[in-house]
Amino acid sequence: MALTTKTVLLVIDMQNIFAPMVKSAMPNIEMLFSCFDSFGQPTIFTQHGHTKEELTPPFKNQLVRKWGPDGSIAKGSQNWQLMPQIEKLAKNKPIVAKNTYDAFVNTNLDRMLRDMEVERVVVCGVMTDCCCDTTARSAFNRGFETWLVADACGSANTKQHEAGLKGFGFAFGNVVQTKETIGMLSKQWSASP
Repeated sequence: MALTTKTVLLVIDMQNIFAPMVKSAMPNIEMLFSCFDSFGQPTIFTQHGHTKEELTPPFKNQLVRKWGPDGSIAKGSQNWQLMPQIEKLAKNKPIVAKNTYDAFVNTNLDRMLRDMEVERVVVCGVMTDCCCDTTARSAFNRGFETWLVADACGSANTKQHEAGLKGFGFAFGNVVQTKETIGMLSKQWSASP
């Protein structure tokens, strides 16, 4: 695994609605954040939600069509809010509002990463096989070296979580663990002038 220069931590959709899915991943996400923060490396958060207009027929958003308005996250709702421990971490950090699985679609995320001269994207959060995997694949397809942190992601169940990791690892970027990620990056950043 080649180490490049500028790396960003991308924390996907750590919102109240998904809290049960990331109980075991939460400490690892916090460790990753602490590592990036202690070395002055950037972290970007995403927050998934739909406007009142998107939740009103006729549904123009594909996800609202798939899940229906009751199965979609309304912007401003309690479910839409970042989890309390994530809200603390996200203070003074960029938060990308998104309305589809891919955090690059309908957002300025690509421009943000290009402006920051990012070369590597480390992805964690929820759901492994939906927003994390889709966004990580999109980062890979845009030319970023992409790591998906297995034990810092969560999904509806183990089968879906493992399927997301397997598909991503087969054809896209690297599937890594939190301690491995912190070890490699800390070594690189400590050696930088």
